[in-house]
Amino acid sequence: MLDTATALKRTPFHAKHVAAGAKLVPFAGHQMPIQYEGILTEHRTVRAGVGVFDVSHMGEIRLRGPGAIAYSNRLVTNEVGPSLPDGKVVYSPMCLETGGIIDDLLVYASGAERLLVVNASNAAKDLAWIRDHAPADVEVIDESEETAQLAVQGPRAEDVVAAVYGDRARALAFYEGFEEGRGEDWTLVSRTGYTGEDGFEIYVRAGRAEALWDRVFAAGNQYGIRPIGLGARDTLRLEMGYCLYGNDIDETTNPLEAGLAWTVRAEKNDFIGREAIAKVRKDGVPRRLLGLILEGNRIARPGFEVTNLERRVGTVTSGTMGISIGRPVAMAYLDAADAKPGSHLDVVARGQRIPALVAGRPMYTQGSVRSPKPRRPQ
Repeated sequence: MLDTATALKRTPFHAKHVAAGAKLVPFAGHQMPIQYEGILTEHRTVRAGVGVFDVSHMGEIRLRGPGAIAYSNRLVTNEVGPSLPDGKVVYSPMCLETGGIIDDLLVYASGAERLLVVNASNAAKDLAWIRDHAPADVEVIDESEETAQLAVQGPRAEDVVAAVYGDRARALAFYEGFEEGRGEDWTLVSRTGYTGEDGFEIYVRAGRAEALWDRVFAAGNQYGIRPIGLGARDTLRLEMGYCLYGNDIDETTNPLEAGLAWTVRAEKNDFIGREAIAKVRKDGVPRRLLGLILEGNRIARPGFEVTNLERRVGTVTSGTMGISIGRPVAMAYLDAADAKPGSHLDVVARGQRIPALVAGRPMYTQGSVRSPKPRRPQ
């Protein structure tokens, strides 16, 4: 992360954030809004109505050429090969040969091409990895700088996006998308998100970003639409048990222990990390990433120990206040023998033991009507 605001990148929506009174902070090399009205208000806006996130800091990498589809399928653990229908979106880890997770990303089936949407903090690393392993018949194109992205999330998201894009948006199933236009007029709309609520992510070229913002907010005015910062994005995703790269998953963790076994298609003949992950599956997973719901109001921070009768059994990776739950929530890697939802452990916070209930993921389910499975970060 860069240290000074003068060195930080700005997204195409920067002027909109300033006009809305956002508190801007450094994040993944960008100057991003952490909050506008406050995390509590913004969290509740998304759970009950509709909010808009600027996620233009994400990386977009396009694979083009005769071998693009086959190569994309080798890069990731999930199935994104020729059988994937056009317009489908797939969440998947991308792994090292060791089975460690380089990144978790979205793969869009775009005709004969594949569009990979990667985490902002990993964009440069991912691009280098993908280029280094690309065969001669695949062109790797970095579209990050020219792409703007808004996430419209909440129970009224469909009404807002349909007001802009019509019934085509309403017809989208979860993890489906459509594209329209070409060149500077290109648009991609998908029913995806990182909050646990219904929602859409809209991609346009950077030159059309502010016009998109204006259209979305005009369409959502009657529903109380509000801009939402990264602070609420974190509280929303953590209640759902969605992994954040760098906290909950990284190159030292594998998909099986991270609760992402459903993304690993063992029947695929070849993908990077297949042998290592198969060995973990055969030998057994020694630890698992699960949720914790804490008593009181003390927040569990990354690195805090988790104990069972004073015996260390795990480590917290993420923690925050579960605003929709009314209790602090966390995720932690726990020894397999102790990773049992419903059991009681302690989180050690600077010498103080805080009772915690082991929970499955998601920890919050009321608004999660479309997918119970963990989704990536951004």
